[in-house]
Amino acid sequence: MFLERFHSLQDGRVTISALQASKFAKEVAGDFNPIHDPDARRFCVPGDLLFAVVVSRFGLSRNMTFRFRALVGDGVELLFRENGDETIEVCDDNGKVYLEVTRSGELTRDEQFIEDFTRCYVAASGKNFPHTLKPLMESNGVMFNPDRPMVMYESMSLALDTVDASSPELELSNADLEAAGKRGNVTLEYLLKADGKPVGDVTKRLVLSGLRPYCPEAMAEVIEEFYRLKARGADYGSEIASS
Repeated sequence: MFLERFHSLQDGRVTISALQASKFAKEVAGDFNPIHDPDARRFCVPGDLLFAVVVSRFGLSRNMTFRFRALVGDGVELLFRENGDETIEVCDDNGKVYLEVTRSGELTRDEQFIEDFTRCYVAASGKNFPHTLKPLMESNGVMFNPDRPMVMYESMSLALDTVDASSPELELSNADLEAAGKRGNVTLEYLLKADGKPVGDVTKRLVLSGLRPYCPEAMAEVIEEFYRLKARGADYGSEIASS
């Protein structure tokens, strides 16, 4: 499956290097959040990559909720294990839980559908910033710390009408930001479509840290840096393809 480049499996344990995680964020999700850069001081594996590995290993259910409990660092040995039919945990050998998954309903293991769904699901992350979050923060008069723009997943959930559809795509239907002190709780709601018809709903909940009054000049600098990193990532991808 297409995820083989982005994680390693040995002795039943999954490891994800900082380089693998960064490549997934940039190449698959279009996510240039600095926290996923290999040399980031607070580097963490993208939640979308953990999501993708879970559904590739255990299948896609009609109803699933992913709750992120802790950040996964570079090269952490992870156990992906089922606890009965309804729960999956991602943890380490010390019992620390990084991700909890609950699921119900019809299950599919069709690799093509799972890959198509995964790609459209994580591609939505590439549109979080600046396309969705910038106007959302601006309209609420707040923004994250421009020196350390932290945007992290709290949870993701999906409710599918079917697990047998073609050409799935996500369409943003609602975005909300609730400020609570220096923390911002963001809810993004999507309509899942296949062949142009609604076939389910997807919700992502994000956390913004270091909230402060909105500053157009500071936000403009953050956006400029985002596109600089995006251009650098595209150049890097071209170099890899031609090598």
